[in-house]
Amino acid sequence: MSKLKKSYCKLSVAFAVVAMIIVMVLVNGQNVYATGTVDGTVTDNAVSGNNNTTDAIEVPTGDDIAELDVVSGEGVESATADGTNGVTFIYNNEEGTLSGSIRILLVLTVIALTPSILIMLTSYTRIIIVLHFIRTAIGTQTAPPNQVLIGLALFLTFFIMNPVFTEINENAIKPFDAGEITQEQALEIGGESLREFMNGQVQVKDIDLFIEISGETYESYEEVPFSILIPSFIISELRTAFIIGFLIYIPFIVIDMVVSSILMSMGMMMLPPTTISLPFKILLFVLADGWNLVIGSLVKTFY
Repeated sequence: MSKLKKSYCKLSVAFAVVAMIIVMVLVNGQNVYATGTVDGTVTDNAVSGNNNTTDAIEVPTGDDIAELDVVSGEGVESATADGTNGVTFIYNNEEGTLSGSIRILLVLTVIALTPSILIMLTSYTRIIIVLHFIRTAIGTQTAPPNQVLIGLALFLTFFIMNPVFTEINENAIKPFDAGEITQEQALEIGGESLREFMNGQVQVKDIDLFIEISGETYESYEEVPFSILIPSFIISELRTAFIIGFLIYIPFIVIDMVVSSILMSMGMMMLPPTTISLPFKILLFVLADGWNLVIGSLVKTFY
């Protein structure tokens, strides 16, 4: 068996070497035929396809080359002067429009930043944390799965943020697309709508914390820039979500304590309490219509 393996390896190596030599010969032959050059001599074999012809093609002189350079230069100049290629800007009386290339670049940039904007500047953070607390408090490790929780959080975010998104679209995006306002005005109007939502949810002590850290002073909270408002809003959302999670945990902890006490009084020390309490927690959550209560109360915290 070993001799057969050695013979097979030798034949494989020999076959590979022969195949490489054949490929190299063919490639070199194709290059010579395509360029029509042999030892630096230009022939007309590539043009006529006749292997018996040995007449050389007339090589352009210096004057001809200069003439070709002039012609090619005119072609390059005409190509670069073409206004239909590249990036174009139209600016007139502070009402500018962008070319398709710039619009695509801006759209791609917004799409790349959309996940961060959606997670940090909307109600998504509070919703997803509360949903995670519900699953952990009940004790089901993978039910509902992460895909379901994320999808539910996204659609609840769209529902809660729909008035804000509609206001931004009507007052900022559509007028800018129609050329009625400038880009700076569109960003300012859209930012004001988002600021109004965030100011309604952020806590004053969080804003004061970041104002104190920055060392700046502002006459009112409406003048606070987004660099201070955004981290303050995120901290406020985390605090609110954890408070709601604590309230959700209380009834399920009571069930765990009752089940654990009963098992200890019965001497069943080796039986995990979660094995018995899990069905009762699920039953309590279903009978109390927990999803309706939790989701309804959670959405109402933004109004």
